[in-house]
Amino acid sequence: MEESVRGLWTEARELINPLGAESGGIERLESPPSPLQFLRDFVSPNKPVIVSSAATRHWPAISRSLWSDDAYLCRALSGRSVSVHLTPDGRADAVVPSPSKDGLCFASAFVQSMDFSEALRLIETTGEDSSPVVAYAQQQDDCLRGEYAIVAGDVDAHIPWATEAVGCLPEAVNLWIGNARSHTSYHKDHYENLYAVITGEKHFLLLPPTEVHRLYVRDYPAARYIASSKENGGELKLELELEDPETMVPWCGVDPYPASDEAVSDQISSFPLYFNGPKPFQCTVRAGEILYLPSMWFHHVTQSPDENGRTIAVNYWYDMQFDLKYAYYNFLQSINLKCLSAVASTQGERHNAKQDCKSSDP
Repeated sequence: MEESVRGLWTEARELINPLGAESGGIERLESPPSPLQFLRDFVSPNKPVIVSSAATRHWPAISRSLWSDDAYLCRALSGRSVSVHLTPDGRADAVVPSPSKDGLCFASAFVQSMDFSEALRLIETTGEDSSPVVAYAQQQDDCLRGEYAIVAGDVDAHIPWATEAVGCLPEAVNLWIGNARSHTSYHKDHYENLYAVITGEKHFLLLPPTEVHRLYVRDYPAARYIASSKENGGELKLELELEDPETMVPWCGVDPYPASDEAVSDQISSFPLYFNGPKPFQCTVRAGEILYLPSMWFHHVTQSPDENGRTIAVNYWYDMQFDLKYAYYNFLQSINLKCLSAVASTQGERHNAKQDCKSSDP
């Protein structure tokens, strides 16, 4: 079984990246693809690609630098309330230690509604390591056409070549505004995702659906950060509280960038298939570029801010086709690979994985 599954990883990677399964690169296009090319070369084979800034240079948010201008954004969104997600460390929707019992839980952010200008200030100031909270505007409910509708015309309402290729308009268009401390843990989405960076940079680690067992998706009890009080001159204090009644959430507990030697050892022993397997595909999406992130691909995201201390992005979620690929994926996911998870790593493999883990720290 182990040999067969590892063979699947290699074959899939060779199809995704003919230059070599271990090279880890993502193809780049210098100009937007035609709808036919996009469907044939990327959507149908479930293959990611980055499209250059030629695809977005006509957007006023970029061509006129409107979204790099705080005065413009605050003026346009004056008096409008937006949702801001607050966590102690920038890791919302992530697996963390449980607050009231041994083990781990799935933690969601504390969401607070506030005036946009206050949100922008908070995102900037909580980018400092000394801040006890991290603010991230990431309301994933079609928020560009909702809370931020007044500035939605600064970008395209949809990606024309993607819309024609998949045969529908996007189901949701979301706006993301964060700082360098904002992280997104490994997860997958059942959407064809067109992710456009407006300012700053986004750094992606990607794993194809064929490598689902390397992510160790397990059920964790759900928890949520709550605002317990304000201290030290008005600073917000967050506490984690388990949901009652208990709700279980399937999620990935792999942390590709452990913060300490102890955490490195714990991650390697807990998730050997991830750390001793082939390296994830890696890419940086720069301002103006669009990443096509295929449905069901696992992705982990960090970011580098612009000179204003922020990264701003827009993503377009298109419905995926629930076809045979989806059935194959569900079948693969249903296979019990405890035999693989139980395979002990050799001392040499552990050392190499630890070194890789340290050297890839952002």
